[in-house]
Amino acid sequence: MNFIADFHIHSRFSRATSKNCCPEQLELWARRKGVDLVGTGDFTHAGWREELKEKLTPHEDGLYGLKTALKEKTGPAGRVTFIISGEISSIYKKNGRTRKVHNLILLPDLQSAQRLSKRLEAVGNLHSDGRPILGLDSKNLLDMTLQACPKALFIPAHIWTPHFSVFGSKSGFDDIEECFEDLTPHIYALETGLSSDPPMNWRLSALDRFALVSNSDAHSPANLAREANVFSTDLSYEAIYRALSANDRKSFSGTIEFFPEEGKYHFDGHRVCKVQWEPGKTIAASGICPVCGGKITVGVLHRVEDLADRPEGFVLPNARKFERIVPLAQAIGSCVGSSSTSKKVNIPLENMVETLGPELIILRQTPIKDIQSVAGDRIAEGIRRVRAGQLKISAGYDGEYGVVKIFDEGE
Repeated sequence: MNFIADFHIHSRFSRATSKNCCPEQLELWARRKGVDLVGTGDFTHAGWREELKEKLTPHEDGLYGLKTALKEKTGPAGRVTFIISGEISSIYKKNGRTRKVHNLILLPDLQSAQRLSKRLEAVGNLHSDGRPILGLDSKNLLDMTLQACPKALFIPAHIWTPHFSVFGSKSGFDDIEECFEDLTPHIYALETGLSSDPPMNWRLSALDRFALVSNSDAHSPANLAREANVFSTDLSYEAIYRALSANDRKSFSGTIEFFPEEGKYHFDGHRVCKVQWEPGKTIAASGICPVCGGKITVGVLHRVEDLADRPEGFVLPNARKFERIVPLAQAIGSCVGSSSTSKKVNIPLENMVETLGPELIILRQTPIKDIQSVAGDRIAEGIRRVRAGQLKISAGYDGEYGVVKIFDEGE
């Protein structure tokens, strides 16, 4: 079977997240988006684990479902399942430098989550944040994870983000082995993050052995599936484990991607001073902000350039398919010249989802003439342009998201 999975999200117990990040709303929005499998996020938080135990029913396949009585009656039909997941922030010293790395962990059951959390409680505070910050070497975190659950999937998260990732320009490493040493063979997949896409990652031959996954890292249900994964296998933990651990291109068949320029760390820059640079300008200026004299934040594109051993435009043989999308609310907002959260956007959005089905279906598959009949010429043309990649994007930098323009002012 084919299914879409978004593994990396956060609950309402994480900082800077929506209070609507609860199982009922996550299930509803997963149906609205067209996601079949969604991560629980934040399994290390005891309060969230208790809520998951109360509201989810375990399936025999290592996944979970929302209890029927809790399911919202609105939204498209569909069956959404959950997979136990969580992100952990590690801040530690290694080889003479401070390292800050985020890692995503997938588990087959809440019992494994309980065992691992008990081990991690001896290291640091798990109660104040759904994404805990621990002074724990990423290698040691991987070791503890495998001891608690040998079938865990341990995935370095958003691997290019400057401040908190395995390759980050501020506090990361130049290769995976330096981070995980002899345990590197237990790393099967890497999360590419919003600011990079598969072609950028193909430029590093060292990444060929890994499955490259894409997730939303959603802090609100409405942001689910801005990136996601497409599988062509059984919907079970074991099948997902096999697909990722073997880097099987048939079982794990593709990804749904942000346009990487839209990610908030694609270009170099200094947000406070509104300095937004391509890598060449940063190099020419020796990395110094011309406004304040501080250091420019080196973005994802620049960091990929630094580590790449293949030219721009290299295509990996037998690479997975990928599609780039702009979230539907954002696309409509760009078409009508309004904020993605405005009534001007919400009314046609609700009508489209009610009439045409889930968002990912509308963005990727619904015939343009059908969109036109429901939403009008301008929105239909906007979605056609998104599919064709006919956009103008002012690239994101130093924590500022990129700005997508579908129509010119004159249009």
